[in-house]
Amino acid sequence: MLTLLIVVKDIEKSRQFYHNLFGLDMLLDNDGNMILTEGLVLQEEAIWKKFLDRDVIQENNATELYFEERNIEDFVEKLERLYPDIRYVNRLMTHSWGQKVVRFYDLDGNLIEVGTPMR
Repeated sequence: MLTLLIVVKDIEKSRQFYHNLFGLDMLLDNDGNMILTEGLVLQEEAIWKKFLDRDVIQENNATELYFEERNIEDFVEKLERLYPDIRYVNRLMTHSWGQKVVRFYDLDGNLIEVGTPMR
């Protein structure tokens, strides 16, 4: 099983964000580390900084979380309704191969891409 950890400033706000948009639920809350369904782990920034002894570089564009949504127009509408101040990398667009995608940053600058399924 693959697990992916992302750094967040406010773990409860981030939990709510990922639940509201992607339906992820909390499996375990362990004092600054929260495991969500689908293998996503949220870790509070203070803990991450202590482990690494380095600053967190937000919006670094080195990685992205990828989700698929069949009805991406409804997803974008929900995103804009729930999080009107979200920062976009690109609004809804269609690639030359036909896939529709939107890219944006979560509340802490983690890059997210949501696309229509390719299968």
